[in-house]
Amino acid sequence: MRVLITGGHLSPALAVIEELKKKNQIEIIYVGRKYPLEGEKVLSLEYQEINRLGIKFENIVTGRLTRVLSIKSLVSVLKIPVGFFQSFFIIEKHQPDIILSFGSYVAVPLVFWAFLLKIPIYTHEQTIKPGIANRIIGFFAKKIFLAFEETKKFFPQAKTLVVGNPIKSSIFKIQKKPFTIKKKMPVIYITGGSLGSHSINIHIKEILSQLLRKYIIIHQTGDTKEFSDYQQLLKIKESLSESLKENYFLKKYFFNEEIGYIYSLTDLVISRAGANIFFELISLKKPAILIPLPWSAGREQQHHAEIFVKNGFGEIFHQREPSSKLVRLINLMIEKIDFYKKNFLLNKDFSHQNEAAEIIVSNIFS
Repeated sequence: MRVLITGGHLSPALAVIEELKKKNQIEIIYVGRKYPLEGEKVLSLEYQEINRLGIKFENIVTGRLTRVLSIKSLVSVLKIPVGFFQSFFIIEKHQPDIILSFGSYVAVPLVFWAFLLKIPIYTHEQTIKPGIANRIIGFFAKKIFLAFEETKKFFPQAKTLVVGNPIKSSIFKIQKKPFTIKKKMPVIYITGGSLGSHSINIHIKEILSQLLRKYIIIHQTGDTKEFSDYQQLLKIKESLSESLKENYFLKKYFFNEEIGYIYSLTDLVISRAGANIFFELISLKKPAILIPLPWSAGREQQHHAEIFVKNGFGEIFHQREPSSKLVRLINLMIEKIDFYKKNFLLNKDFSHQNEAAEIIVSNIFS
């Protein structure tokens, strides 16, 4: 059987791929973006991860509708027909038996052709409030898997199933060490997702020397050429004293087999509030300071962060706030870290979370 996987959310896709590989005679094709941003020639994390797994990767160039009118948005709209053209030939080439979507505008043209060609479509929605692309995909889908109960109101009830967000098993085990860390003080892991976060990186530049006096910092910066955050932070690291330098571990991104080691050391996470990191933190019981992306669709990241804080798992920091407040929050949380950890043990709302990938695969083949 041939399964074509597509969409913009890599982490849950990797978790489901892992589950699919347990079955015999399953061929997987992945359709996504070879380059993460317009004009960038840095290979996307999804392209690199899928290739490392030995799975066939098909690049797609397509566009989307946005609420902002600009030259960039007009160029994006002009690419929509290209995406539909490419999608038709990708489906014709591979003749998939099933389409599994993980949302975003990348998946829309593939889902459209799959519907016309009567290929069963399944989709997973990881956010609380789905965007336009995912609502369109939901219309064509045979089954819609949801991460949050609150999302059911956006889709036909008969087609929805709340399963949580698929979690990669790699986050729970140490497979590869990108560097060796001697844990002599609390460890803070700072991440902006696979692309990094320029806004978070700016805050860290401001407070880095303060933090390094008390904490070991693991910092995932991303690799967008527009801001060159990694290169700038590398220069800052080189200017530090030897005693501080040895507390700072800098990397553009962590591959699937590396992230388990990072999490195993981490006491506190500082991150955006996307659905993937939200569910990973809950599964790992890691306290965090969440920094919601202000322009995320439907303020979804703000909603995720509010749920996280409401359950006593962490705190919210808004990127417009002063860096000094972030330092105070870090110090406060480290002092009370056992309080936040205890709240994970008391919460039962996400107890089924780690079974999401298994439930999705069993429903697809039922």
